[in-house]
Amino acid sequence: MSATTLDPDDLKAPEDLAAWLATATVAPEIGALRPDYRALLIAADGLLPGPSDEISERLLAGAENEARARFADTPHGEHPHLVAWHEAFRAAGAKPKRTRPSADALLRRLATGLPRVNRLTDIYNAVSIAHVVPLGGEDLDHYRGAPRLVRATGDETFDTTANGESVVESPDPGEVVWRDGVGVTCRRWNWRQCTRTQLTDTTTRALFVLDALGPMDDEALERAGDALVDGLRAASPRLRVVTRLVPASTAG
Repeated sequence: MSATTLDPDDLKAPEDLAAWLATATVAPEIGALRPDYRALLIAADGLLPGPSDEISERLLAGAENEARARFADTPHGEHPHLVAWHEAFRAAGAKPKRTRPSADALLRRLATGLPRVNRLTDIYNAVSIAHVVPLGGEDLDHYRGAPRLVRATGDETFDTTANGESVVESPDPGEVVWRDGVGVTCRRWNWRQCTRTQLTDTTTRALFVLDALGPMDDEALERAGDALVDGLRAASPRLRVVTRLVPASTAG
């Protein structure tokens, strides 16, 4: 089977997971917009899902305390990585105060505490605020085809909710989006994930995306990825992971 036709349903072994991850692309127009952009992709199976528990609570509460101490005297919005993300959002046509980078949105909730969603989401949120890196997760059992970061045409579909009801929206033309073979999985780089591939209490296979710009060098990005893997392994002892760093220059 050609790597270009691999679908998550076909993944039976670690080498299949690696072959699928090798099909992920970042379109050239992303490099034109932000040549310093990199995506650290982590594909995982053997996850033990479920509601928030002692392990995820320990990790998330610890990250909250660490972040509160780190930003006790300096607003988190002045962190160099978030400043770069605000610039990137503006360059892509987004208004950062309305559509905030995901790490910024999480850190804004420190005063009252982050929501507890489920054990997998809580773990990656802990890494996001501890390392000040936008980070999201997708359920591979609801993913189709390869992950692609592109600028939207505006015709793509995005499954979400509004007023408690399921709705289908479309991104704005030129918006930076992650997508698969069905539609958009995350709008505005890392602002909002779709409901179709969100992590749930039954997710056992996932793709995690860590988004980095210049102020976060590759070493710091790797540390964030290692922290995520360590957290997931603490919750899922039989975890298997494959990682890949995808630079902005990757051709689509």
